[in-house]
Order: sequence, then C-alpha cells, then structure tokens
Amino acid sequence: MSTLREVLQTHVRDGSVPGAVALVARGDQVDVRAAGSADADGSAPMAPDSVFRIASLTKPITAAAAMMLVEDGRIALDDPVTPWLPELASPMVVRTPESPVDDVVPAARPLTVLDLLTSRAGYGFPSDFSLPAVGPLFSELKQGPPQPQAVAAPDAWMAKLSRIPLLHQPGEAWLYNTCSDILGVLIARASGQSLPEFLAERLFEPLGMSDTGFAVPARKLDRFTSYYRAGEAGGFDLVDAPDGQWSSVPDFPSAAGGLVSTAGDWYAFGRMLLGGGTVGDHALLTPASVRQMTTDHLTPGQRKASALFTEGQGWGFGGSVDVERTAPWNVPGRYGWVGGTGTTAHIIPSSGTVAIMLTQVEMAGPQPPRTMRDFWSHVARR
Repeated sequence: MSTLREVLQTHVRDGSVPGAVALVARGDQVDVRAAGSADADGSAPMAPDSVFRIASLTKPITAAAAMMLVEDGRIALDDPVTPWLPELASPMVVRTPESPVDDVVPAARPLTVLDLLTSRAGYGFPSDFSLPAVGPLFSELKQGPPQPQAVAAPDAWMAKLSRIPLLHQPGEAWLYNTCSDILGVLIARASGQSLPEFLAERLFEPLGMSDTGFAVPARKLDRFTSYYRAGEAGGFDLVDAPDGQWSSVPDFPSAAGGLVSTAGDWYAFGRMLLGGGTVGDHALLTPASVRQMTTDHLTPGQRKASALFTEGQGWGFGGSVDVERTAPWNVPGRYGWVGGTGTTAHIIPSSGTVAIMLTQVEMAGPQPPRTMRDFWSHVARR
C-alpha cells in the first residue's frame, strides 16, 4: 500500500502540482504529510502548516456559523430572510431559465434561511453558464474564482444582487455558490458583527484555528503558498502571490470561498463535526444541528441536474453528502466539498475519518482532478 507521502510525491514529480499537504485522521491516529514546494520555482519547501486559499471549503464553515445563530434563537430555518436582507423582499424570477433578464415574474414565495443553507434560493451557478441570468453574477457580483479585493462591500453587493433576477423559483433547483455569499451577509447582520469577527469568536478561537481567516498577516506570509492555474503550454501561471489579494481583509469577506487555512485547522473543524458539535470542553453545536448539516436535502431530480455533483452525491448545508457508493471513496454519509483552488476536505462519520488535501493549483473544470481522485482512493484503502 502506498504511503500518504508517496501519493503526494507522485503528483509533484509528474508536474500536476508544485506541492501539496494532506492529512488523514481516524480516531486518535493522525497522519499529515507535505511534499514539493509552496511555489513553482521550488524555492520554498511545502510544510504541514503551509497556508492555502481553501476556496469553497469555506462553505461548510459558513453553514456551521449559521446553525450557531439558529441555536442562539437569532434566526430560524423557516424564517424569511427579509428582516436581515430587505433587499430581497420582492425578488423577481426569469420566466424560464433561458429567458432574458428583463422577462421576469414575481417569486412564488419569500426566500428563507433554509433556501440559502441548501443552495436552493434561486441564485447561483447552473450547469449552463451561458444562461442570461447567470452573466450578472460574474459581471456585477464578481462571482467565480476568488478575487477578494475586486468585490464590493456587503451593502453595495446586496444592492446589486437585488437587481438580478432569480434563475429558478425558491426551492425549485440547486444552484452553486451565490447562496453561501448571501448567507454570509445574513450572518453578519443577524449577529451584529462582521463575518470575520463572528467566525473568529464563535469558531476559530474555540477550535484553535489560528491560521484561518480572510487574510494572511505579514508575519505568516512565509507560510502562505502561491496560487496558480495550469499553463496552456505546460507549467503554471501565477494567479496570486503571497503578498497579493489575501494580504489584507477585503471589503466583502466571501462566505462562499474567501478563507485561507491549513490542514491542521480544517481538521479541527472536521473533528468538531465528527464529535457531534463538541471538541473537548467546547460544545459549539448540538448533534441535531450537525445532523442537519450532514444530511442530504435534495430531491433525486435536483441531484441529477447539477454537473458539479458526481453520481451518488447530494447536498447538506454548505457541503456535499454521499448518498450511495459509486466509487471506493463514495461512502454513504461522507460530508465535505472541494475548493476550486485545488483543495478537498471531508469527514466520514461511519469510520470517524477526516481527510484533507490542499494544493495550490486551480481546478480546470467542475469535476475533481486526478490528484484528488488518487488521494480519495488512498483514503478508501487505509
């Protein structure tokens, strides 16, 4: 059986990634390995505590934060979002997904907190990015690959969102990404704190996630990896350097994909979920809330309609949930997600496993690259 380090080294040697960090924990046994370099030049060795832009691995953390507010009694799953997001009091919906953005009808019902948590509010990415109502998500809201310094502050962002029609009626379809960003604005307004403040106080500090946040301070830049996409002629094109867009807290802290973190920090979060919301003396969530997060909420049709899901995947709150075994790693109940910056993290409640791999190379498409599939295969064999 290959070791975890050998799995990583294989992809470093073949040029798929400059480097990677992986962590596999089962019970009290934790194996964390680093391979390759933090930059494409090979001048900075990768380390177990290297810091990565974790992109959509932010989404499960956002969902946990929202459930804390539910448990506080500040919000409820069935609540309309209007008290906190008045910009969405009268949403309009395109008549059909293919309709122009000005061919709209009123939403059949108000948007709810549950709609946001399950990504079924009507905003977000479908399988077909060419639909007219999808364009403004990129041009106006700057959705897509993370670019934190390019996005407007929350109030201005919400004003822009209010002028964009829903692609589907609330509750009708699963759409990717945008609902998590809207949920981040709701969390801030309902809590009376900025999203970075709320996450730090309620999640990061209790869990010891000291390297997780929306920016990397200067004293930690030596551990911050560069961010690349694969070059058309081979090699890697630099997207963001350590002193780039994550060197200061952005005006819009993206609850869908803005966090940086380490393998050890996300492990602390995953271990909390495996513990039913409790780690040591810290009871952050109830087991019932964790069950809601890690249970599939989609219909079979909604699962089938998304090109982002592999067969047998559904969606809980902020992450996918495997509903059947279709590959060695598709264990029913496995919860987690992948990040477009080359990151993946899951928990497997049936075996008490947390599995995390972080690279610094952007995914080329919606389906996981071979580096992730090989890592998941390794986890399944352990």
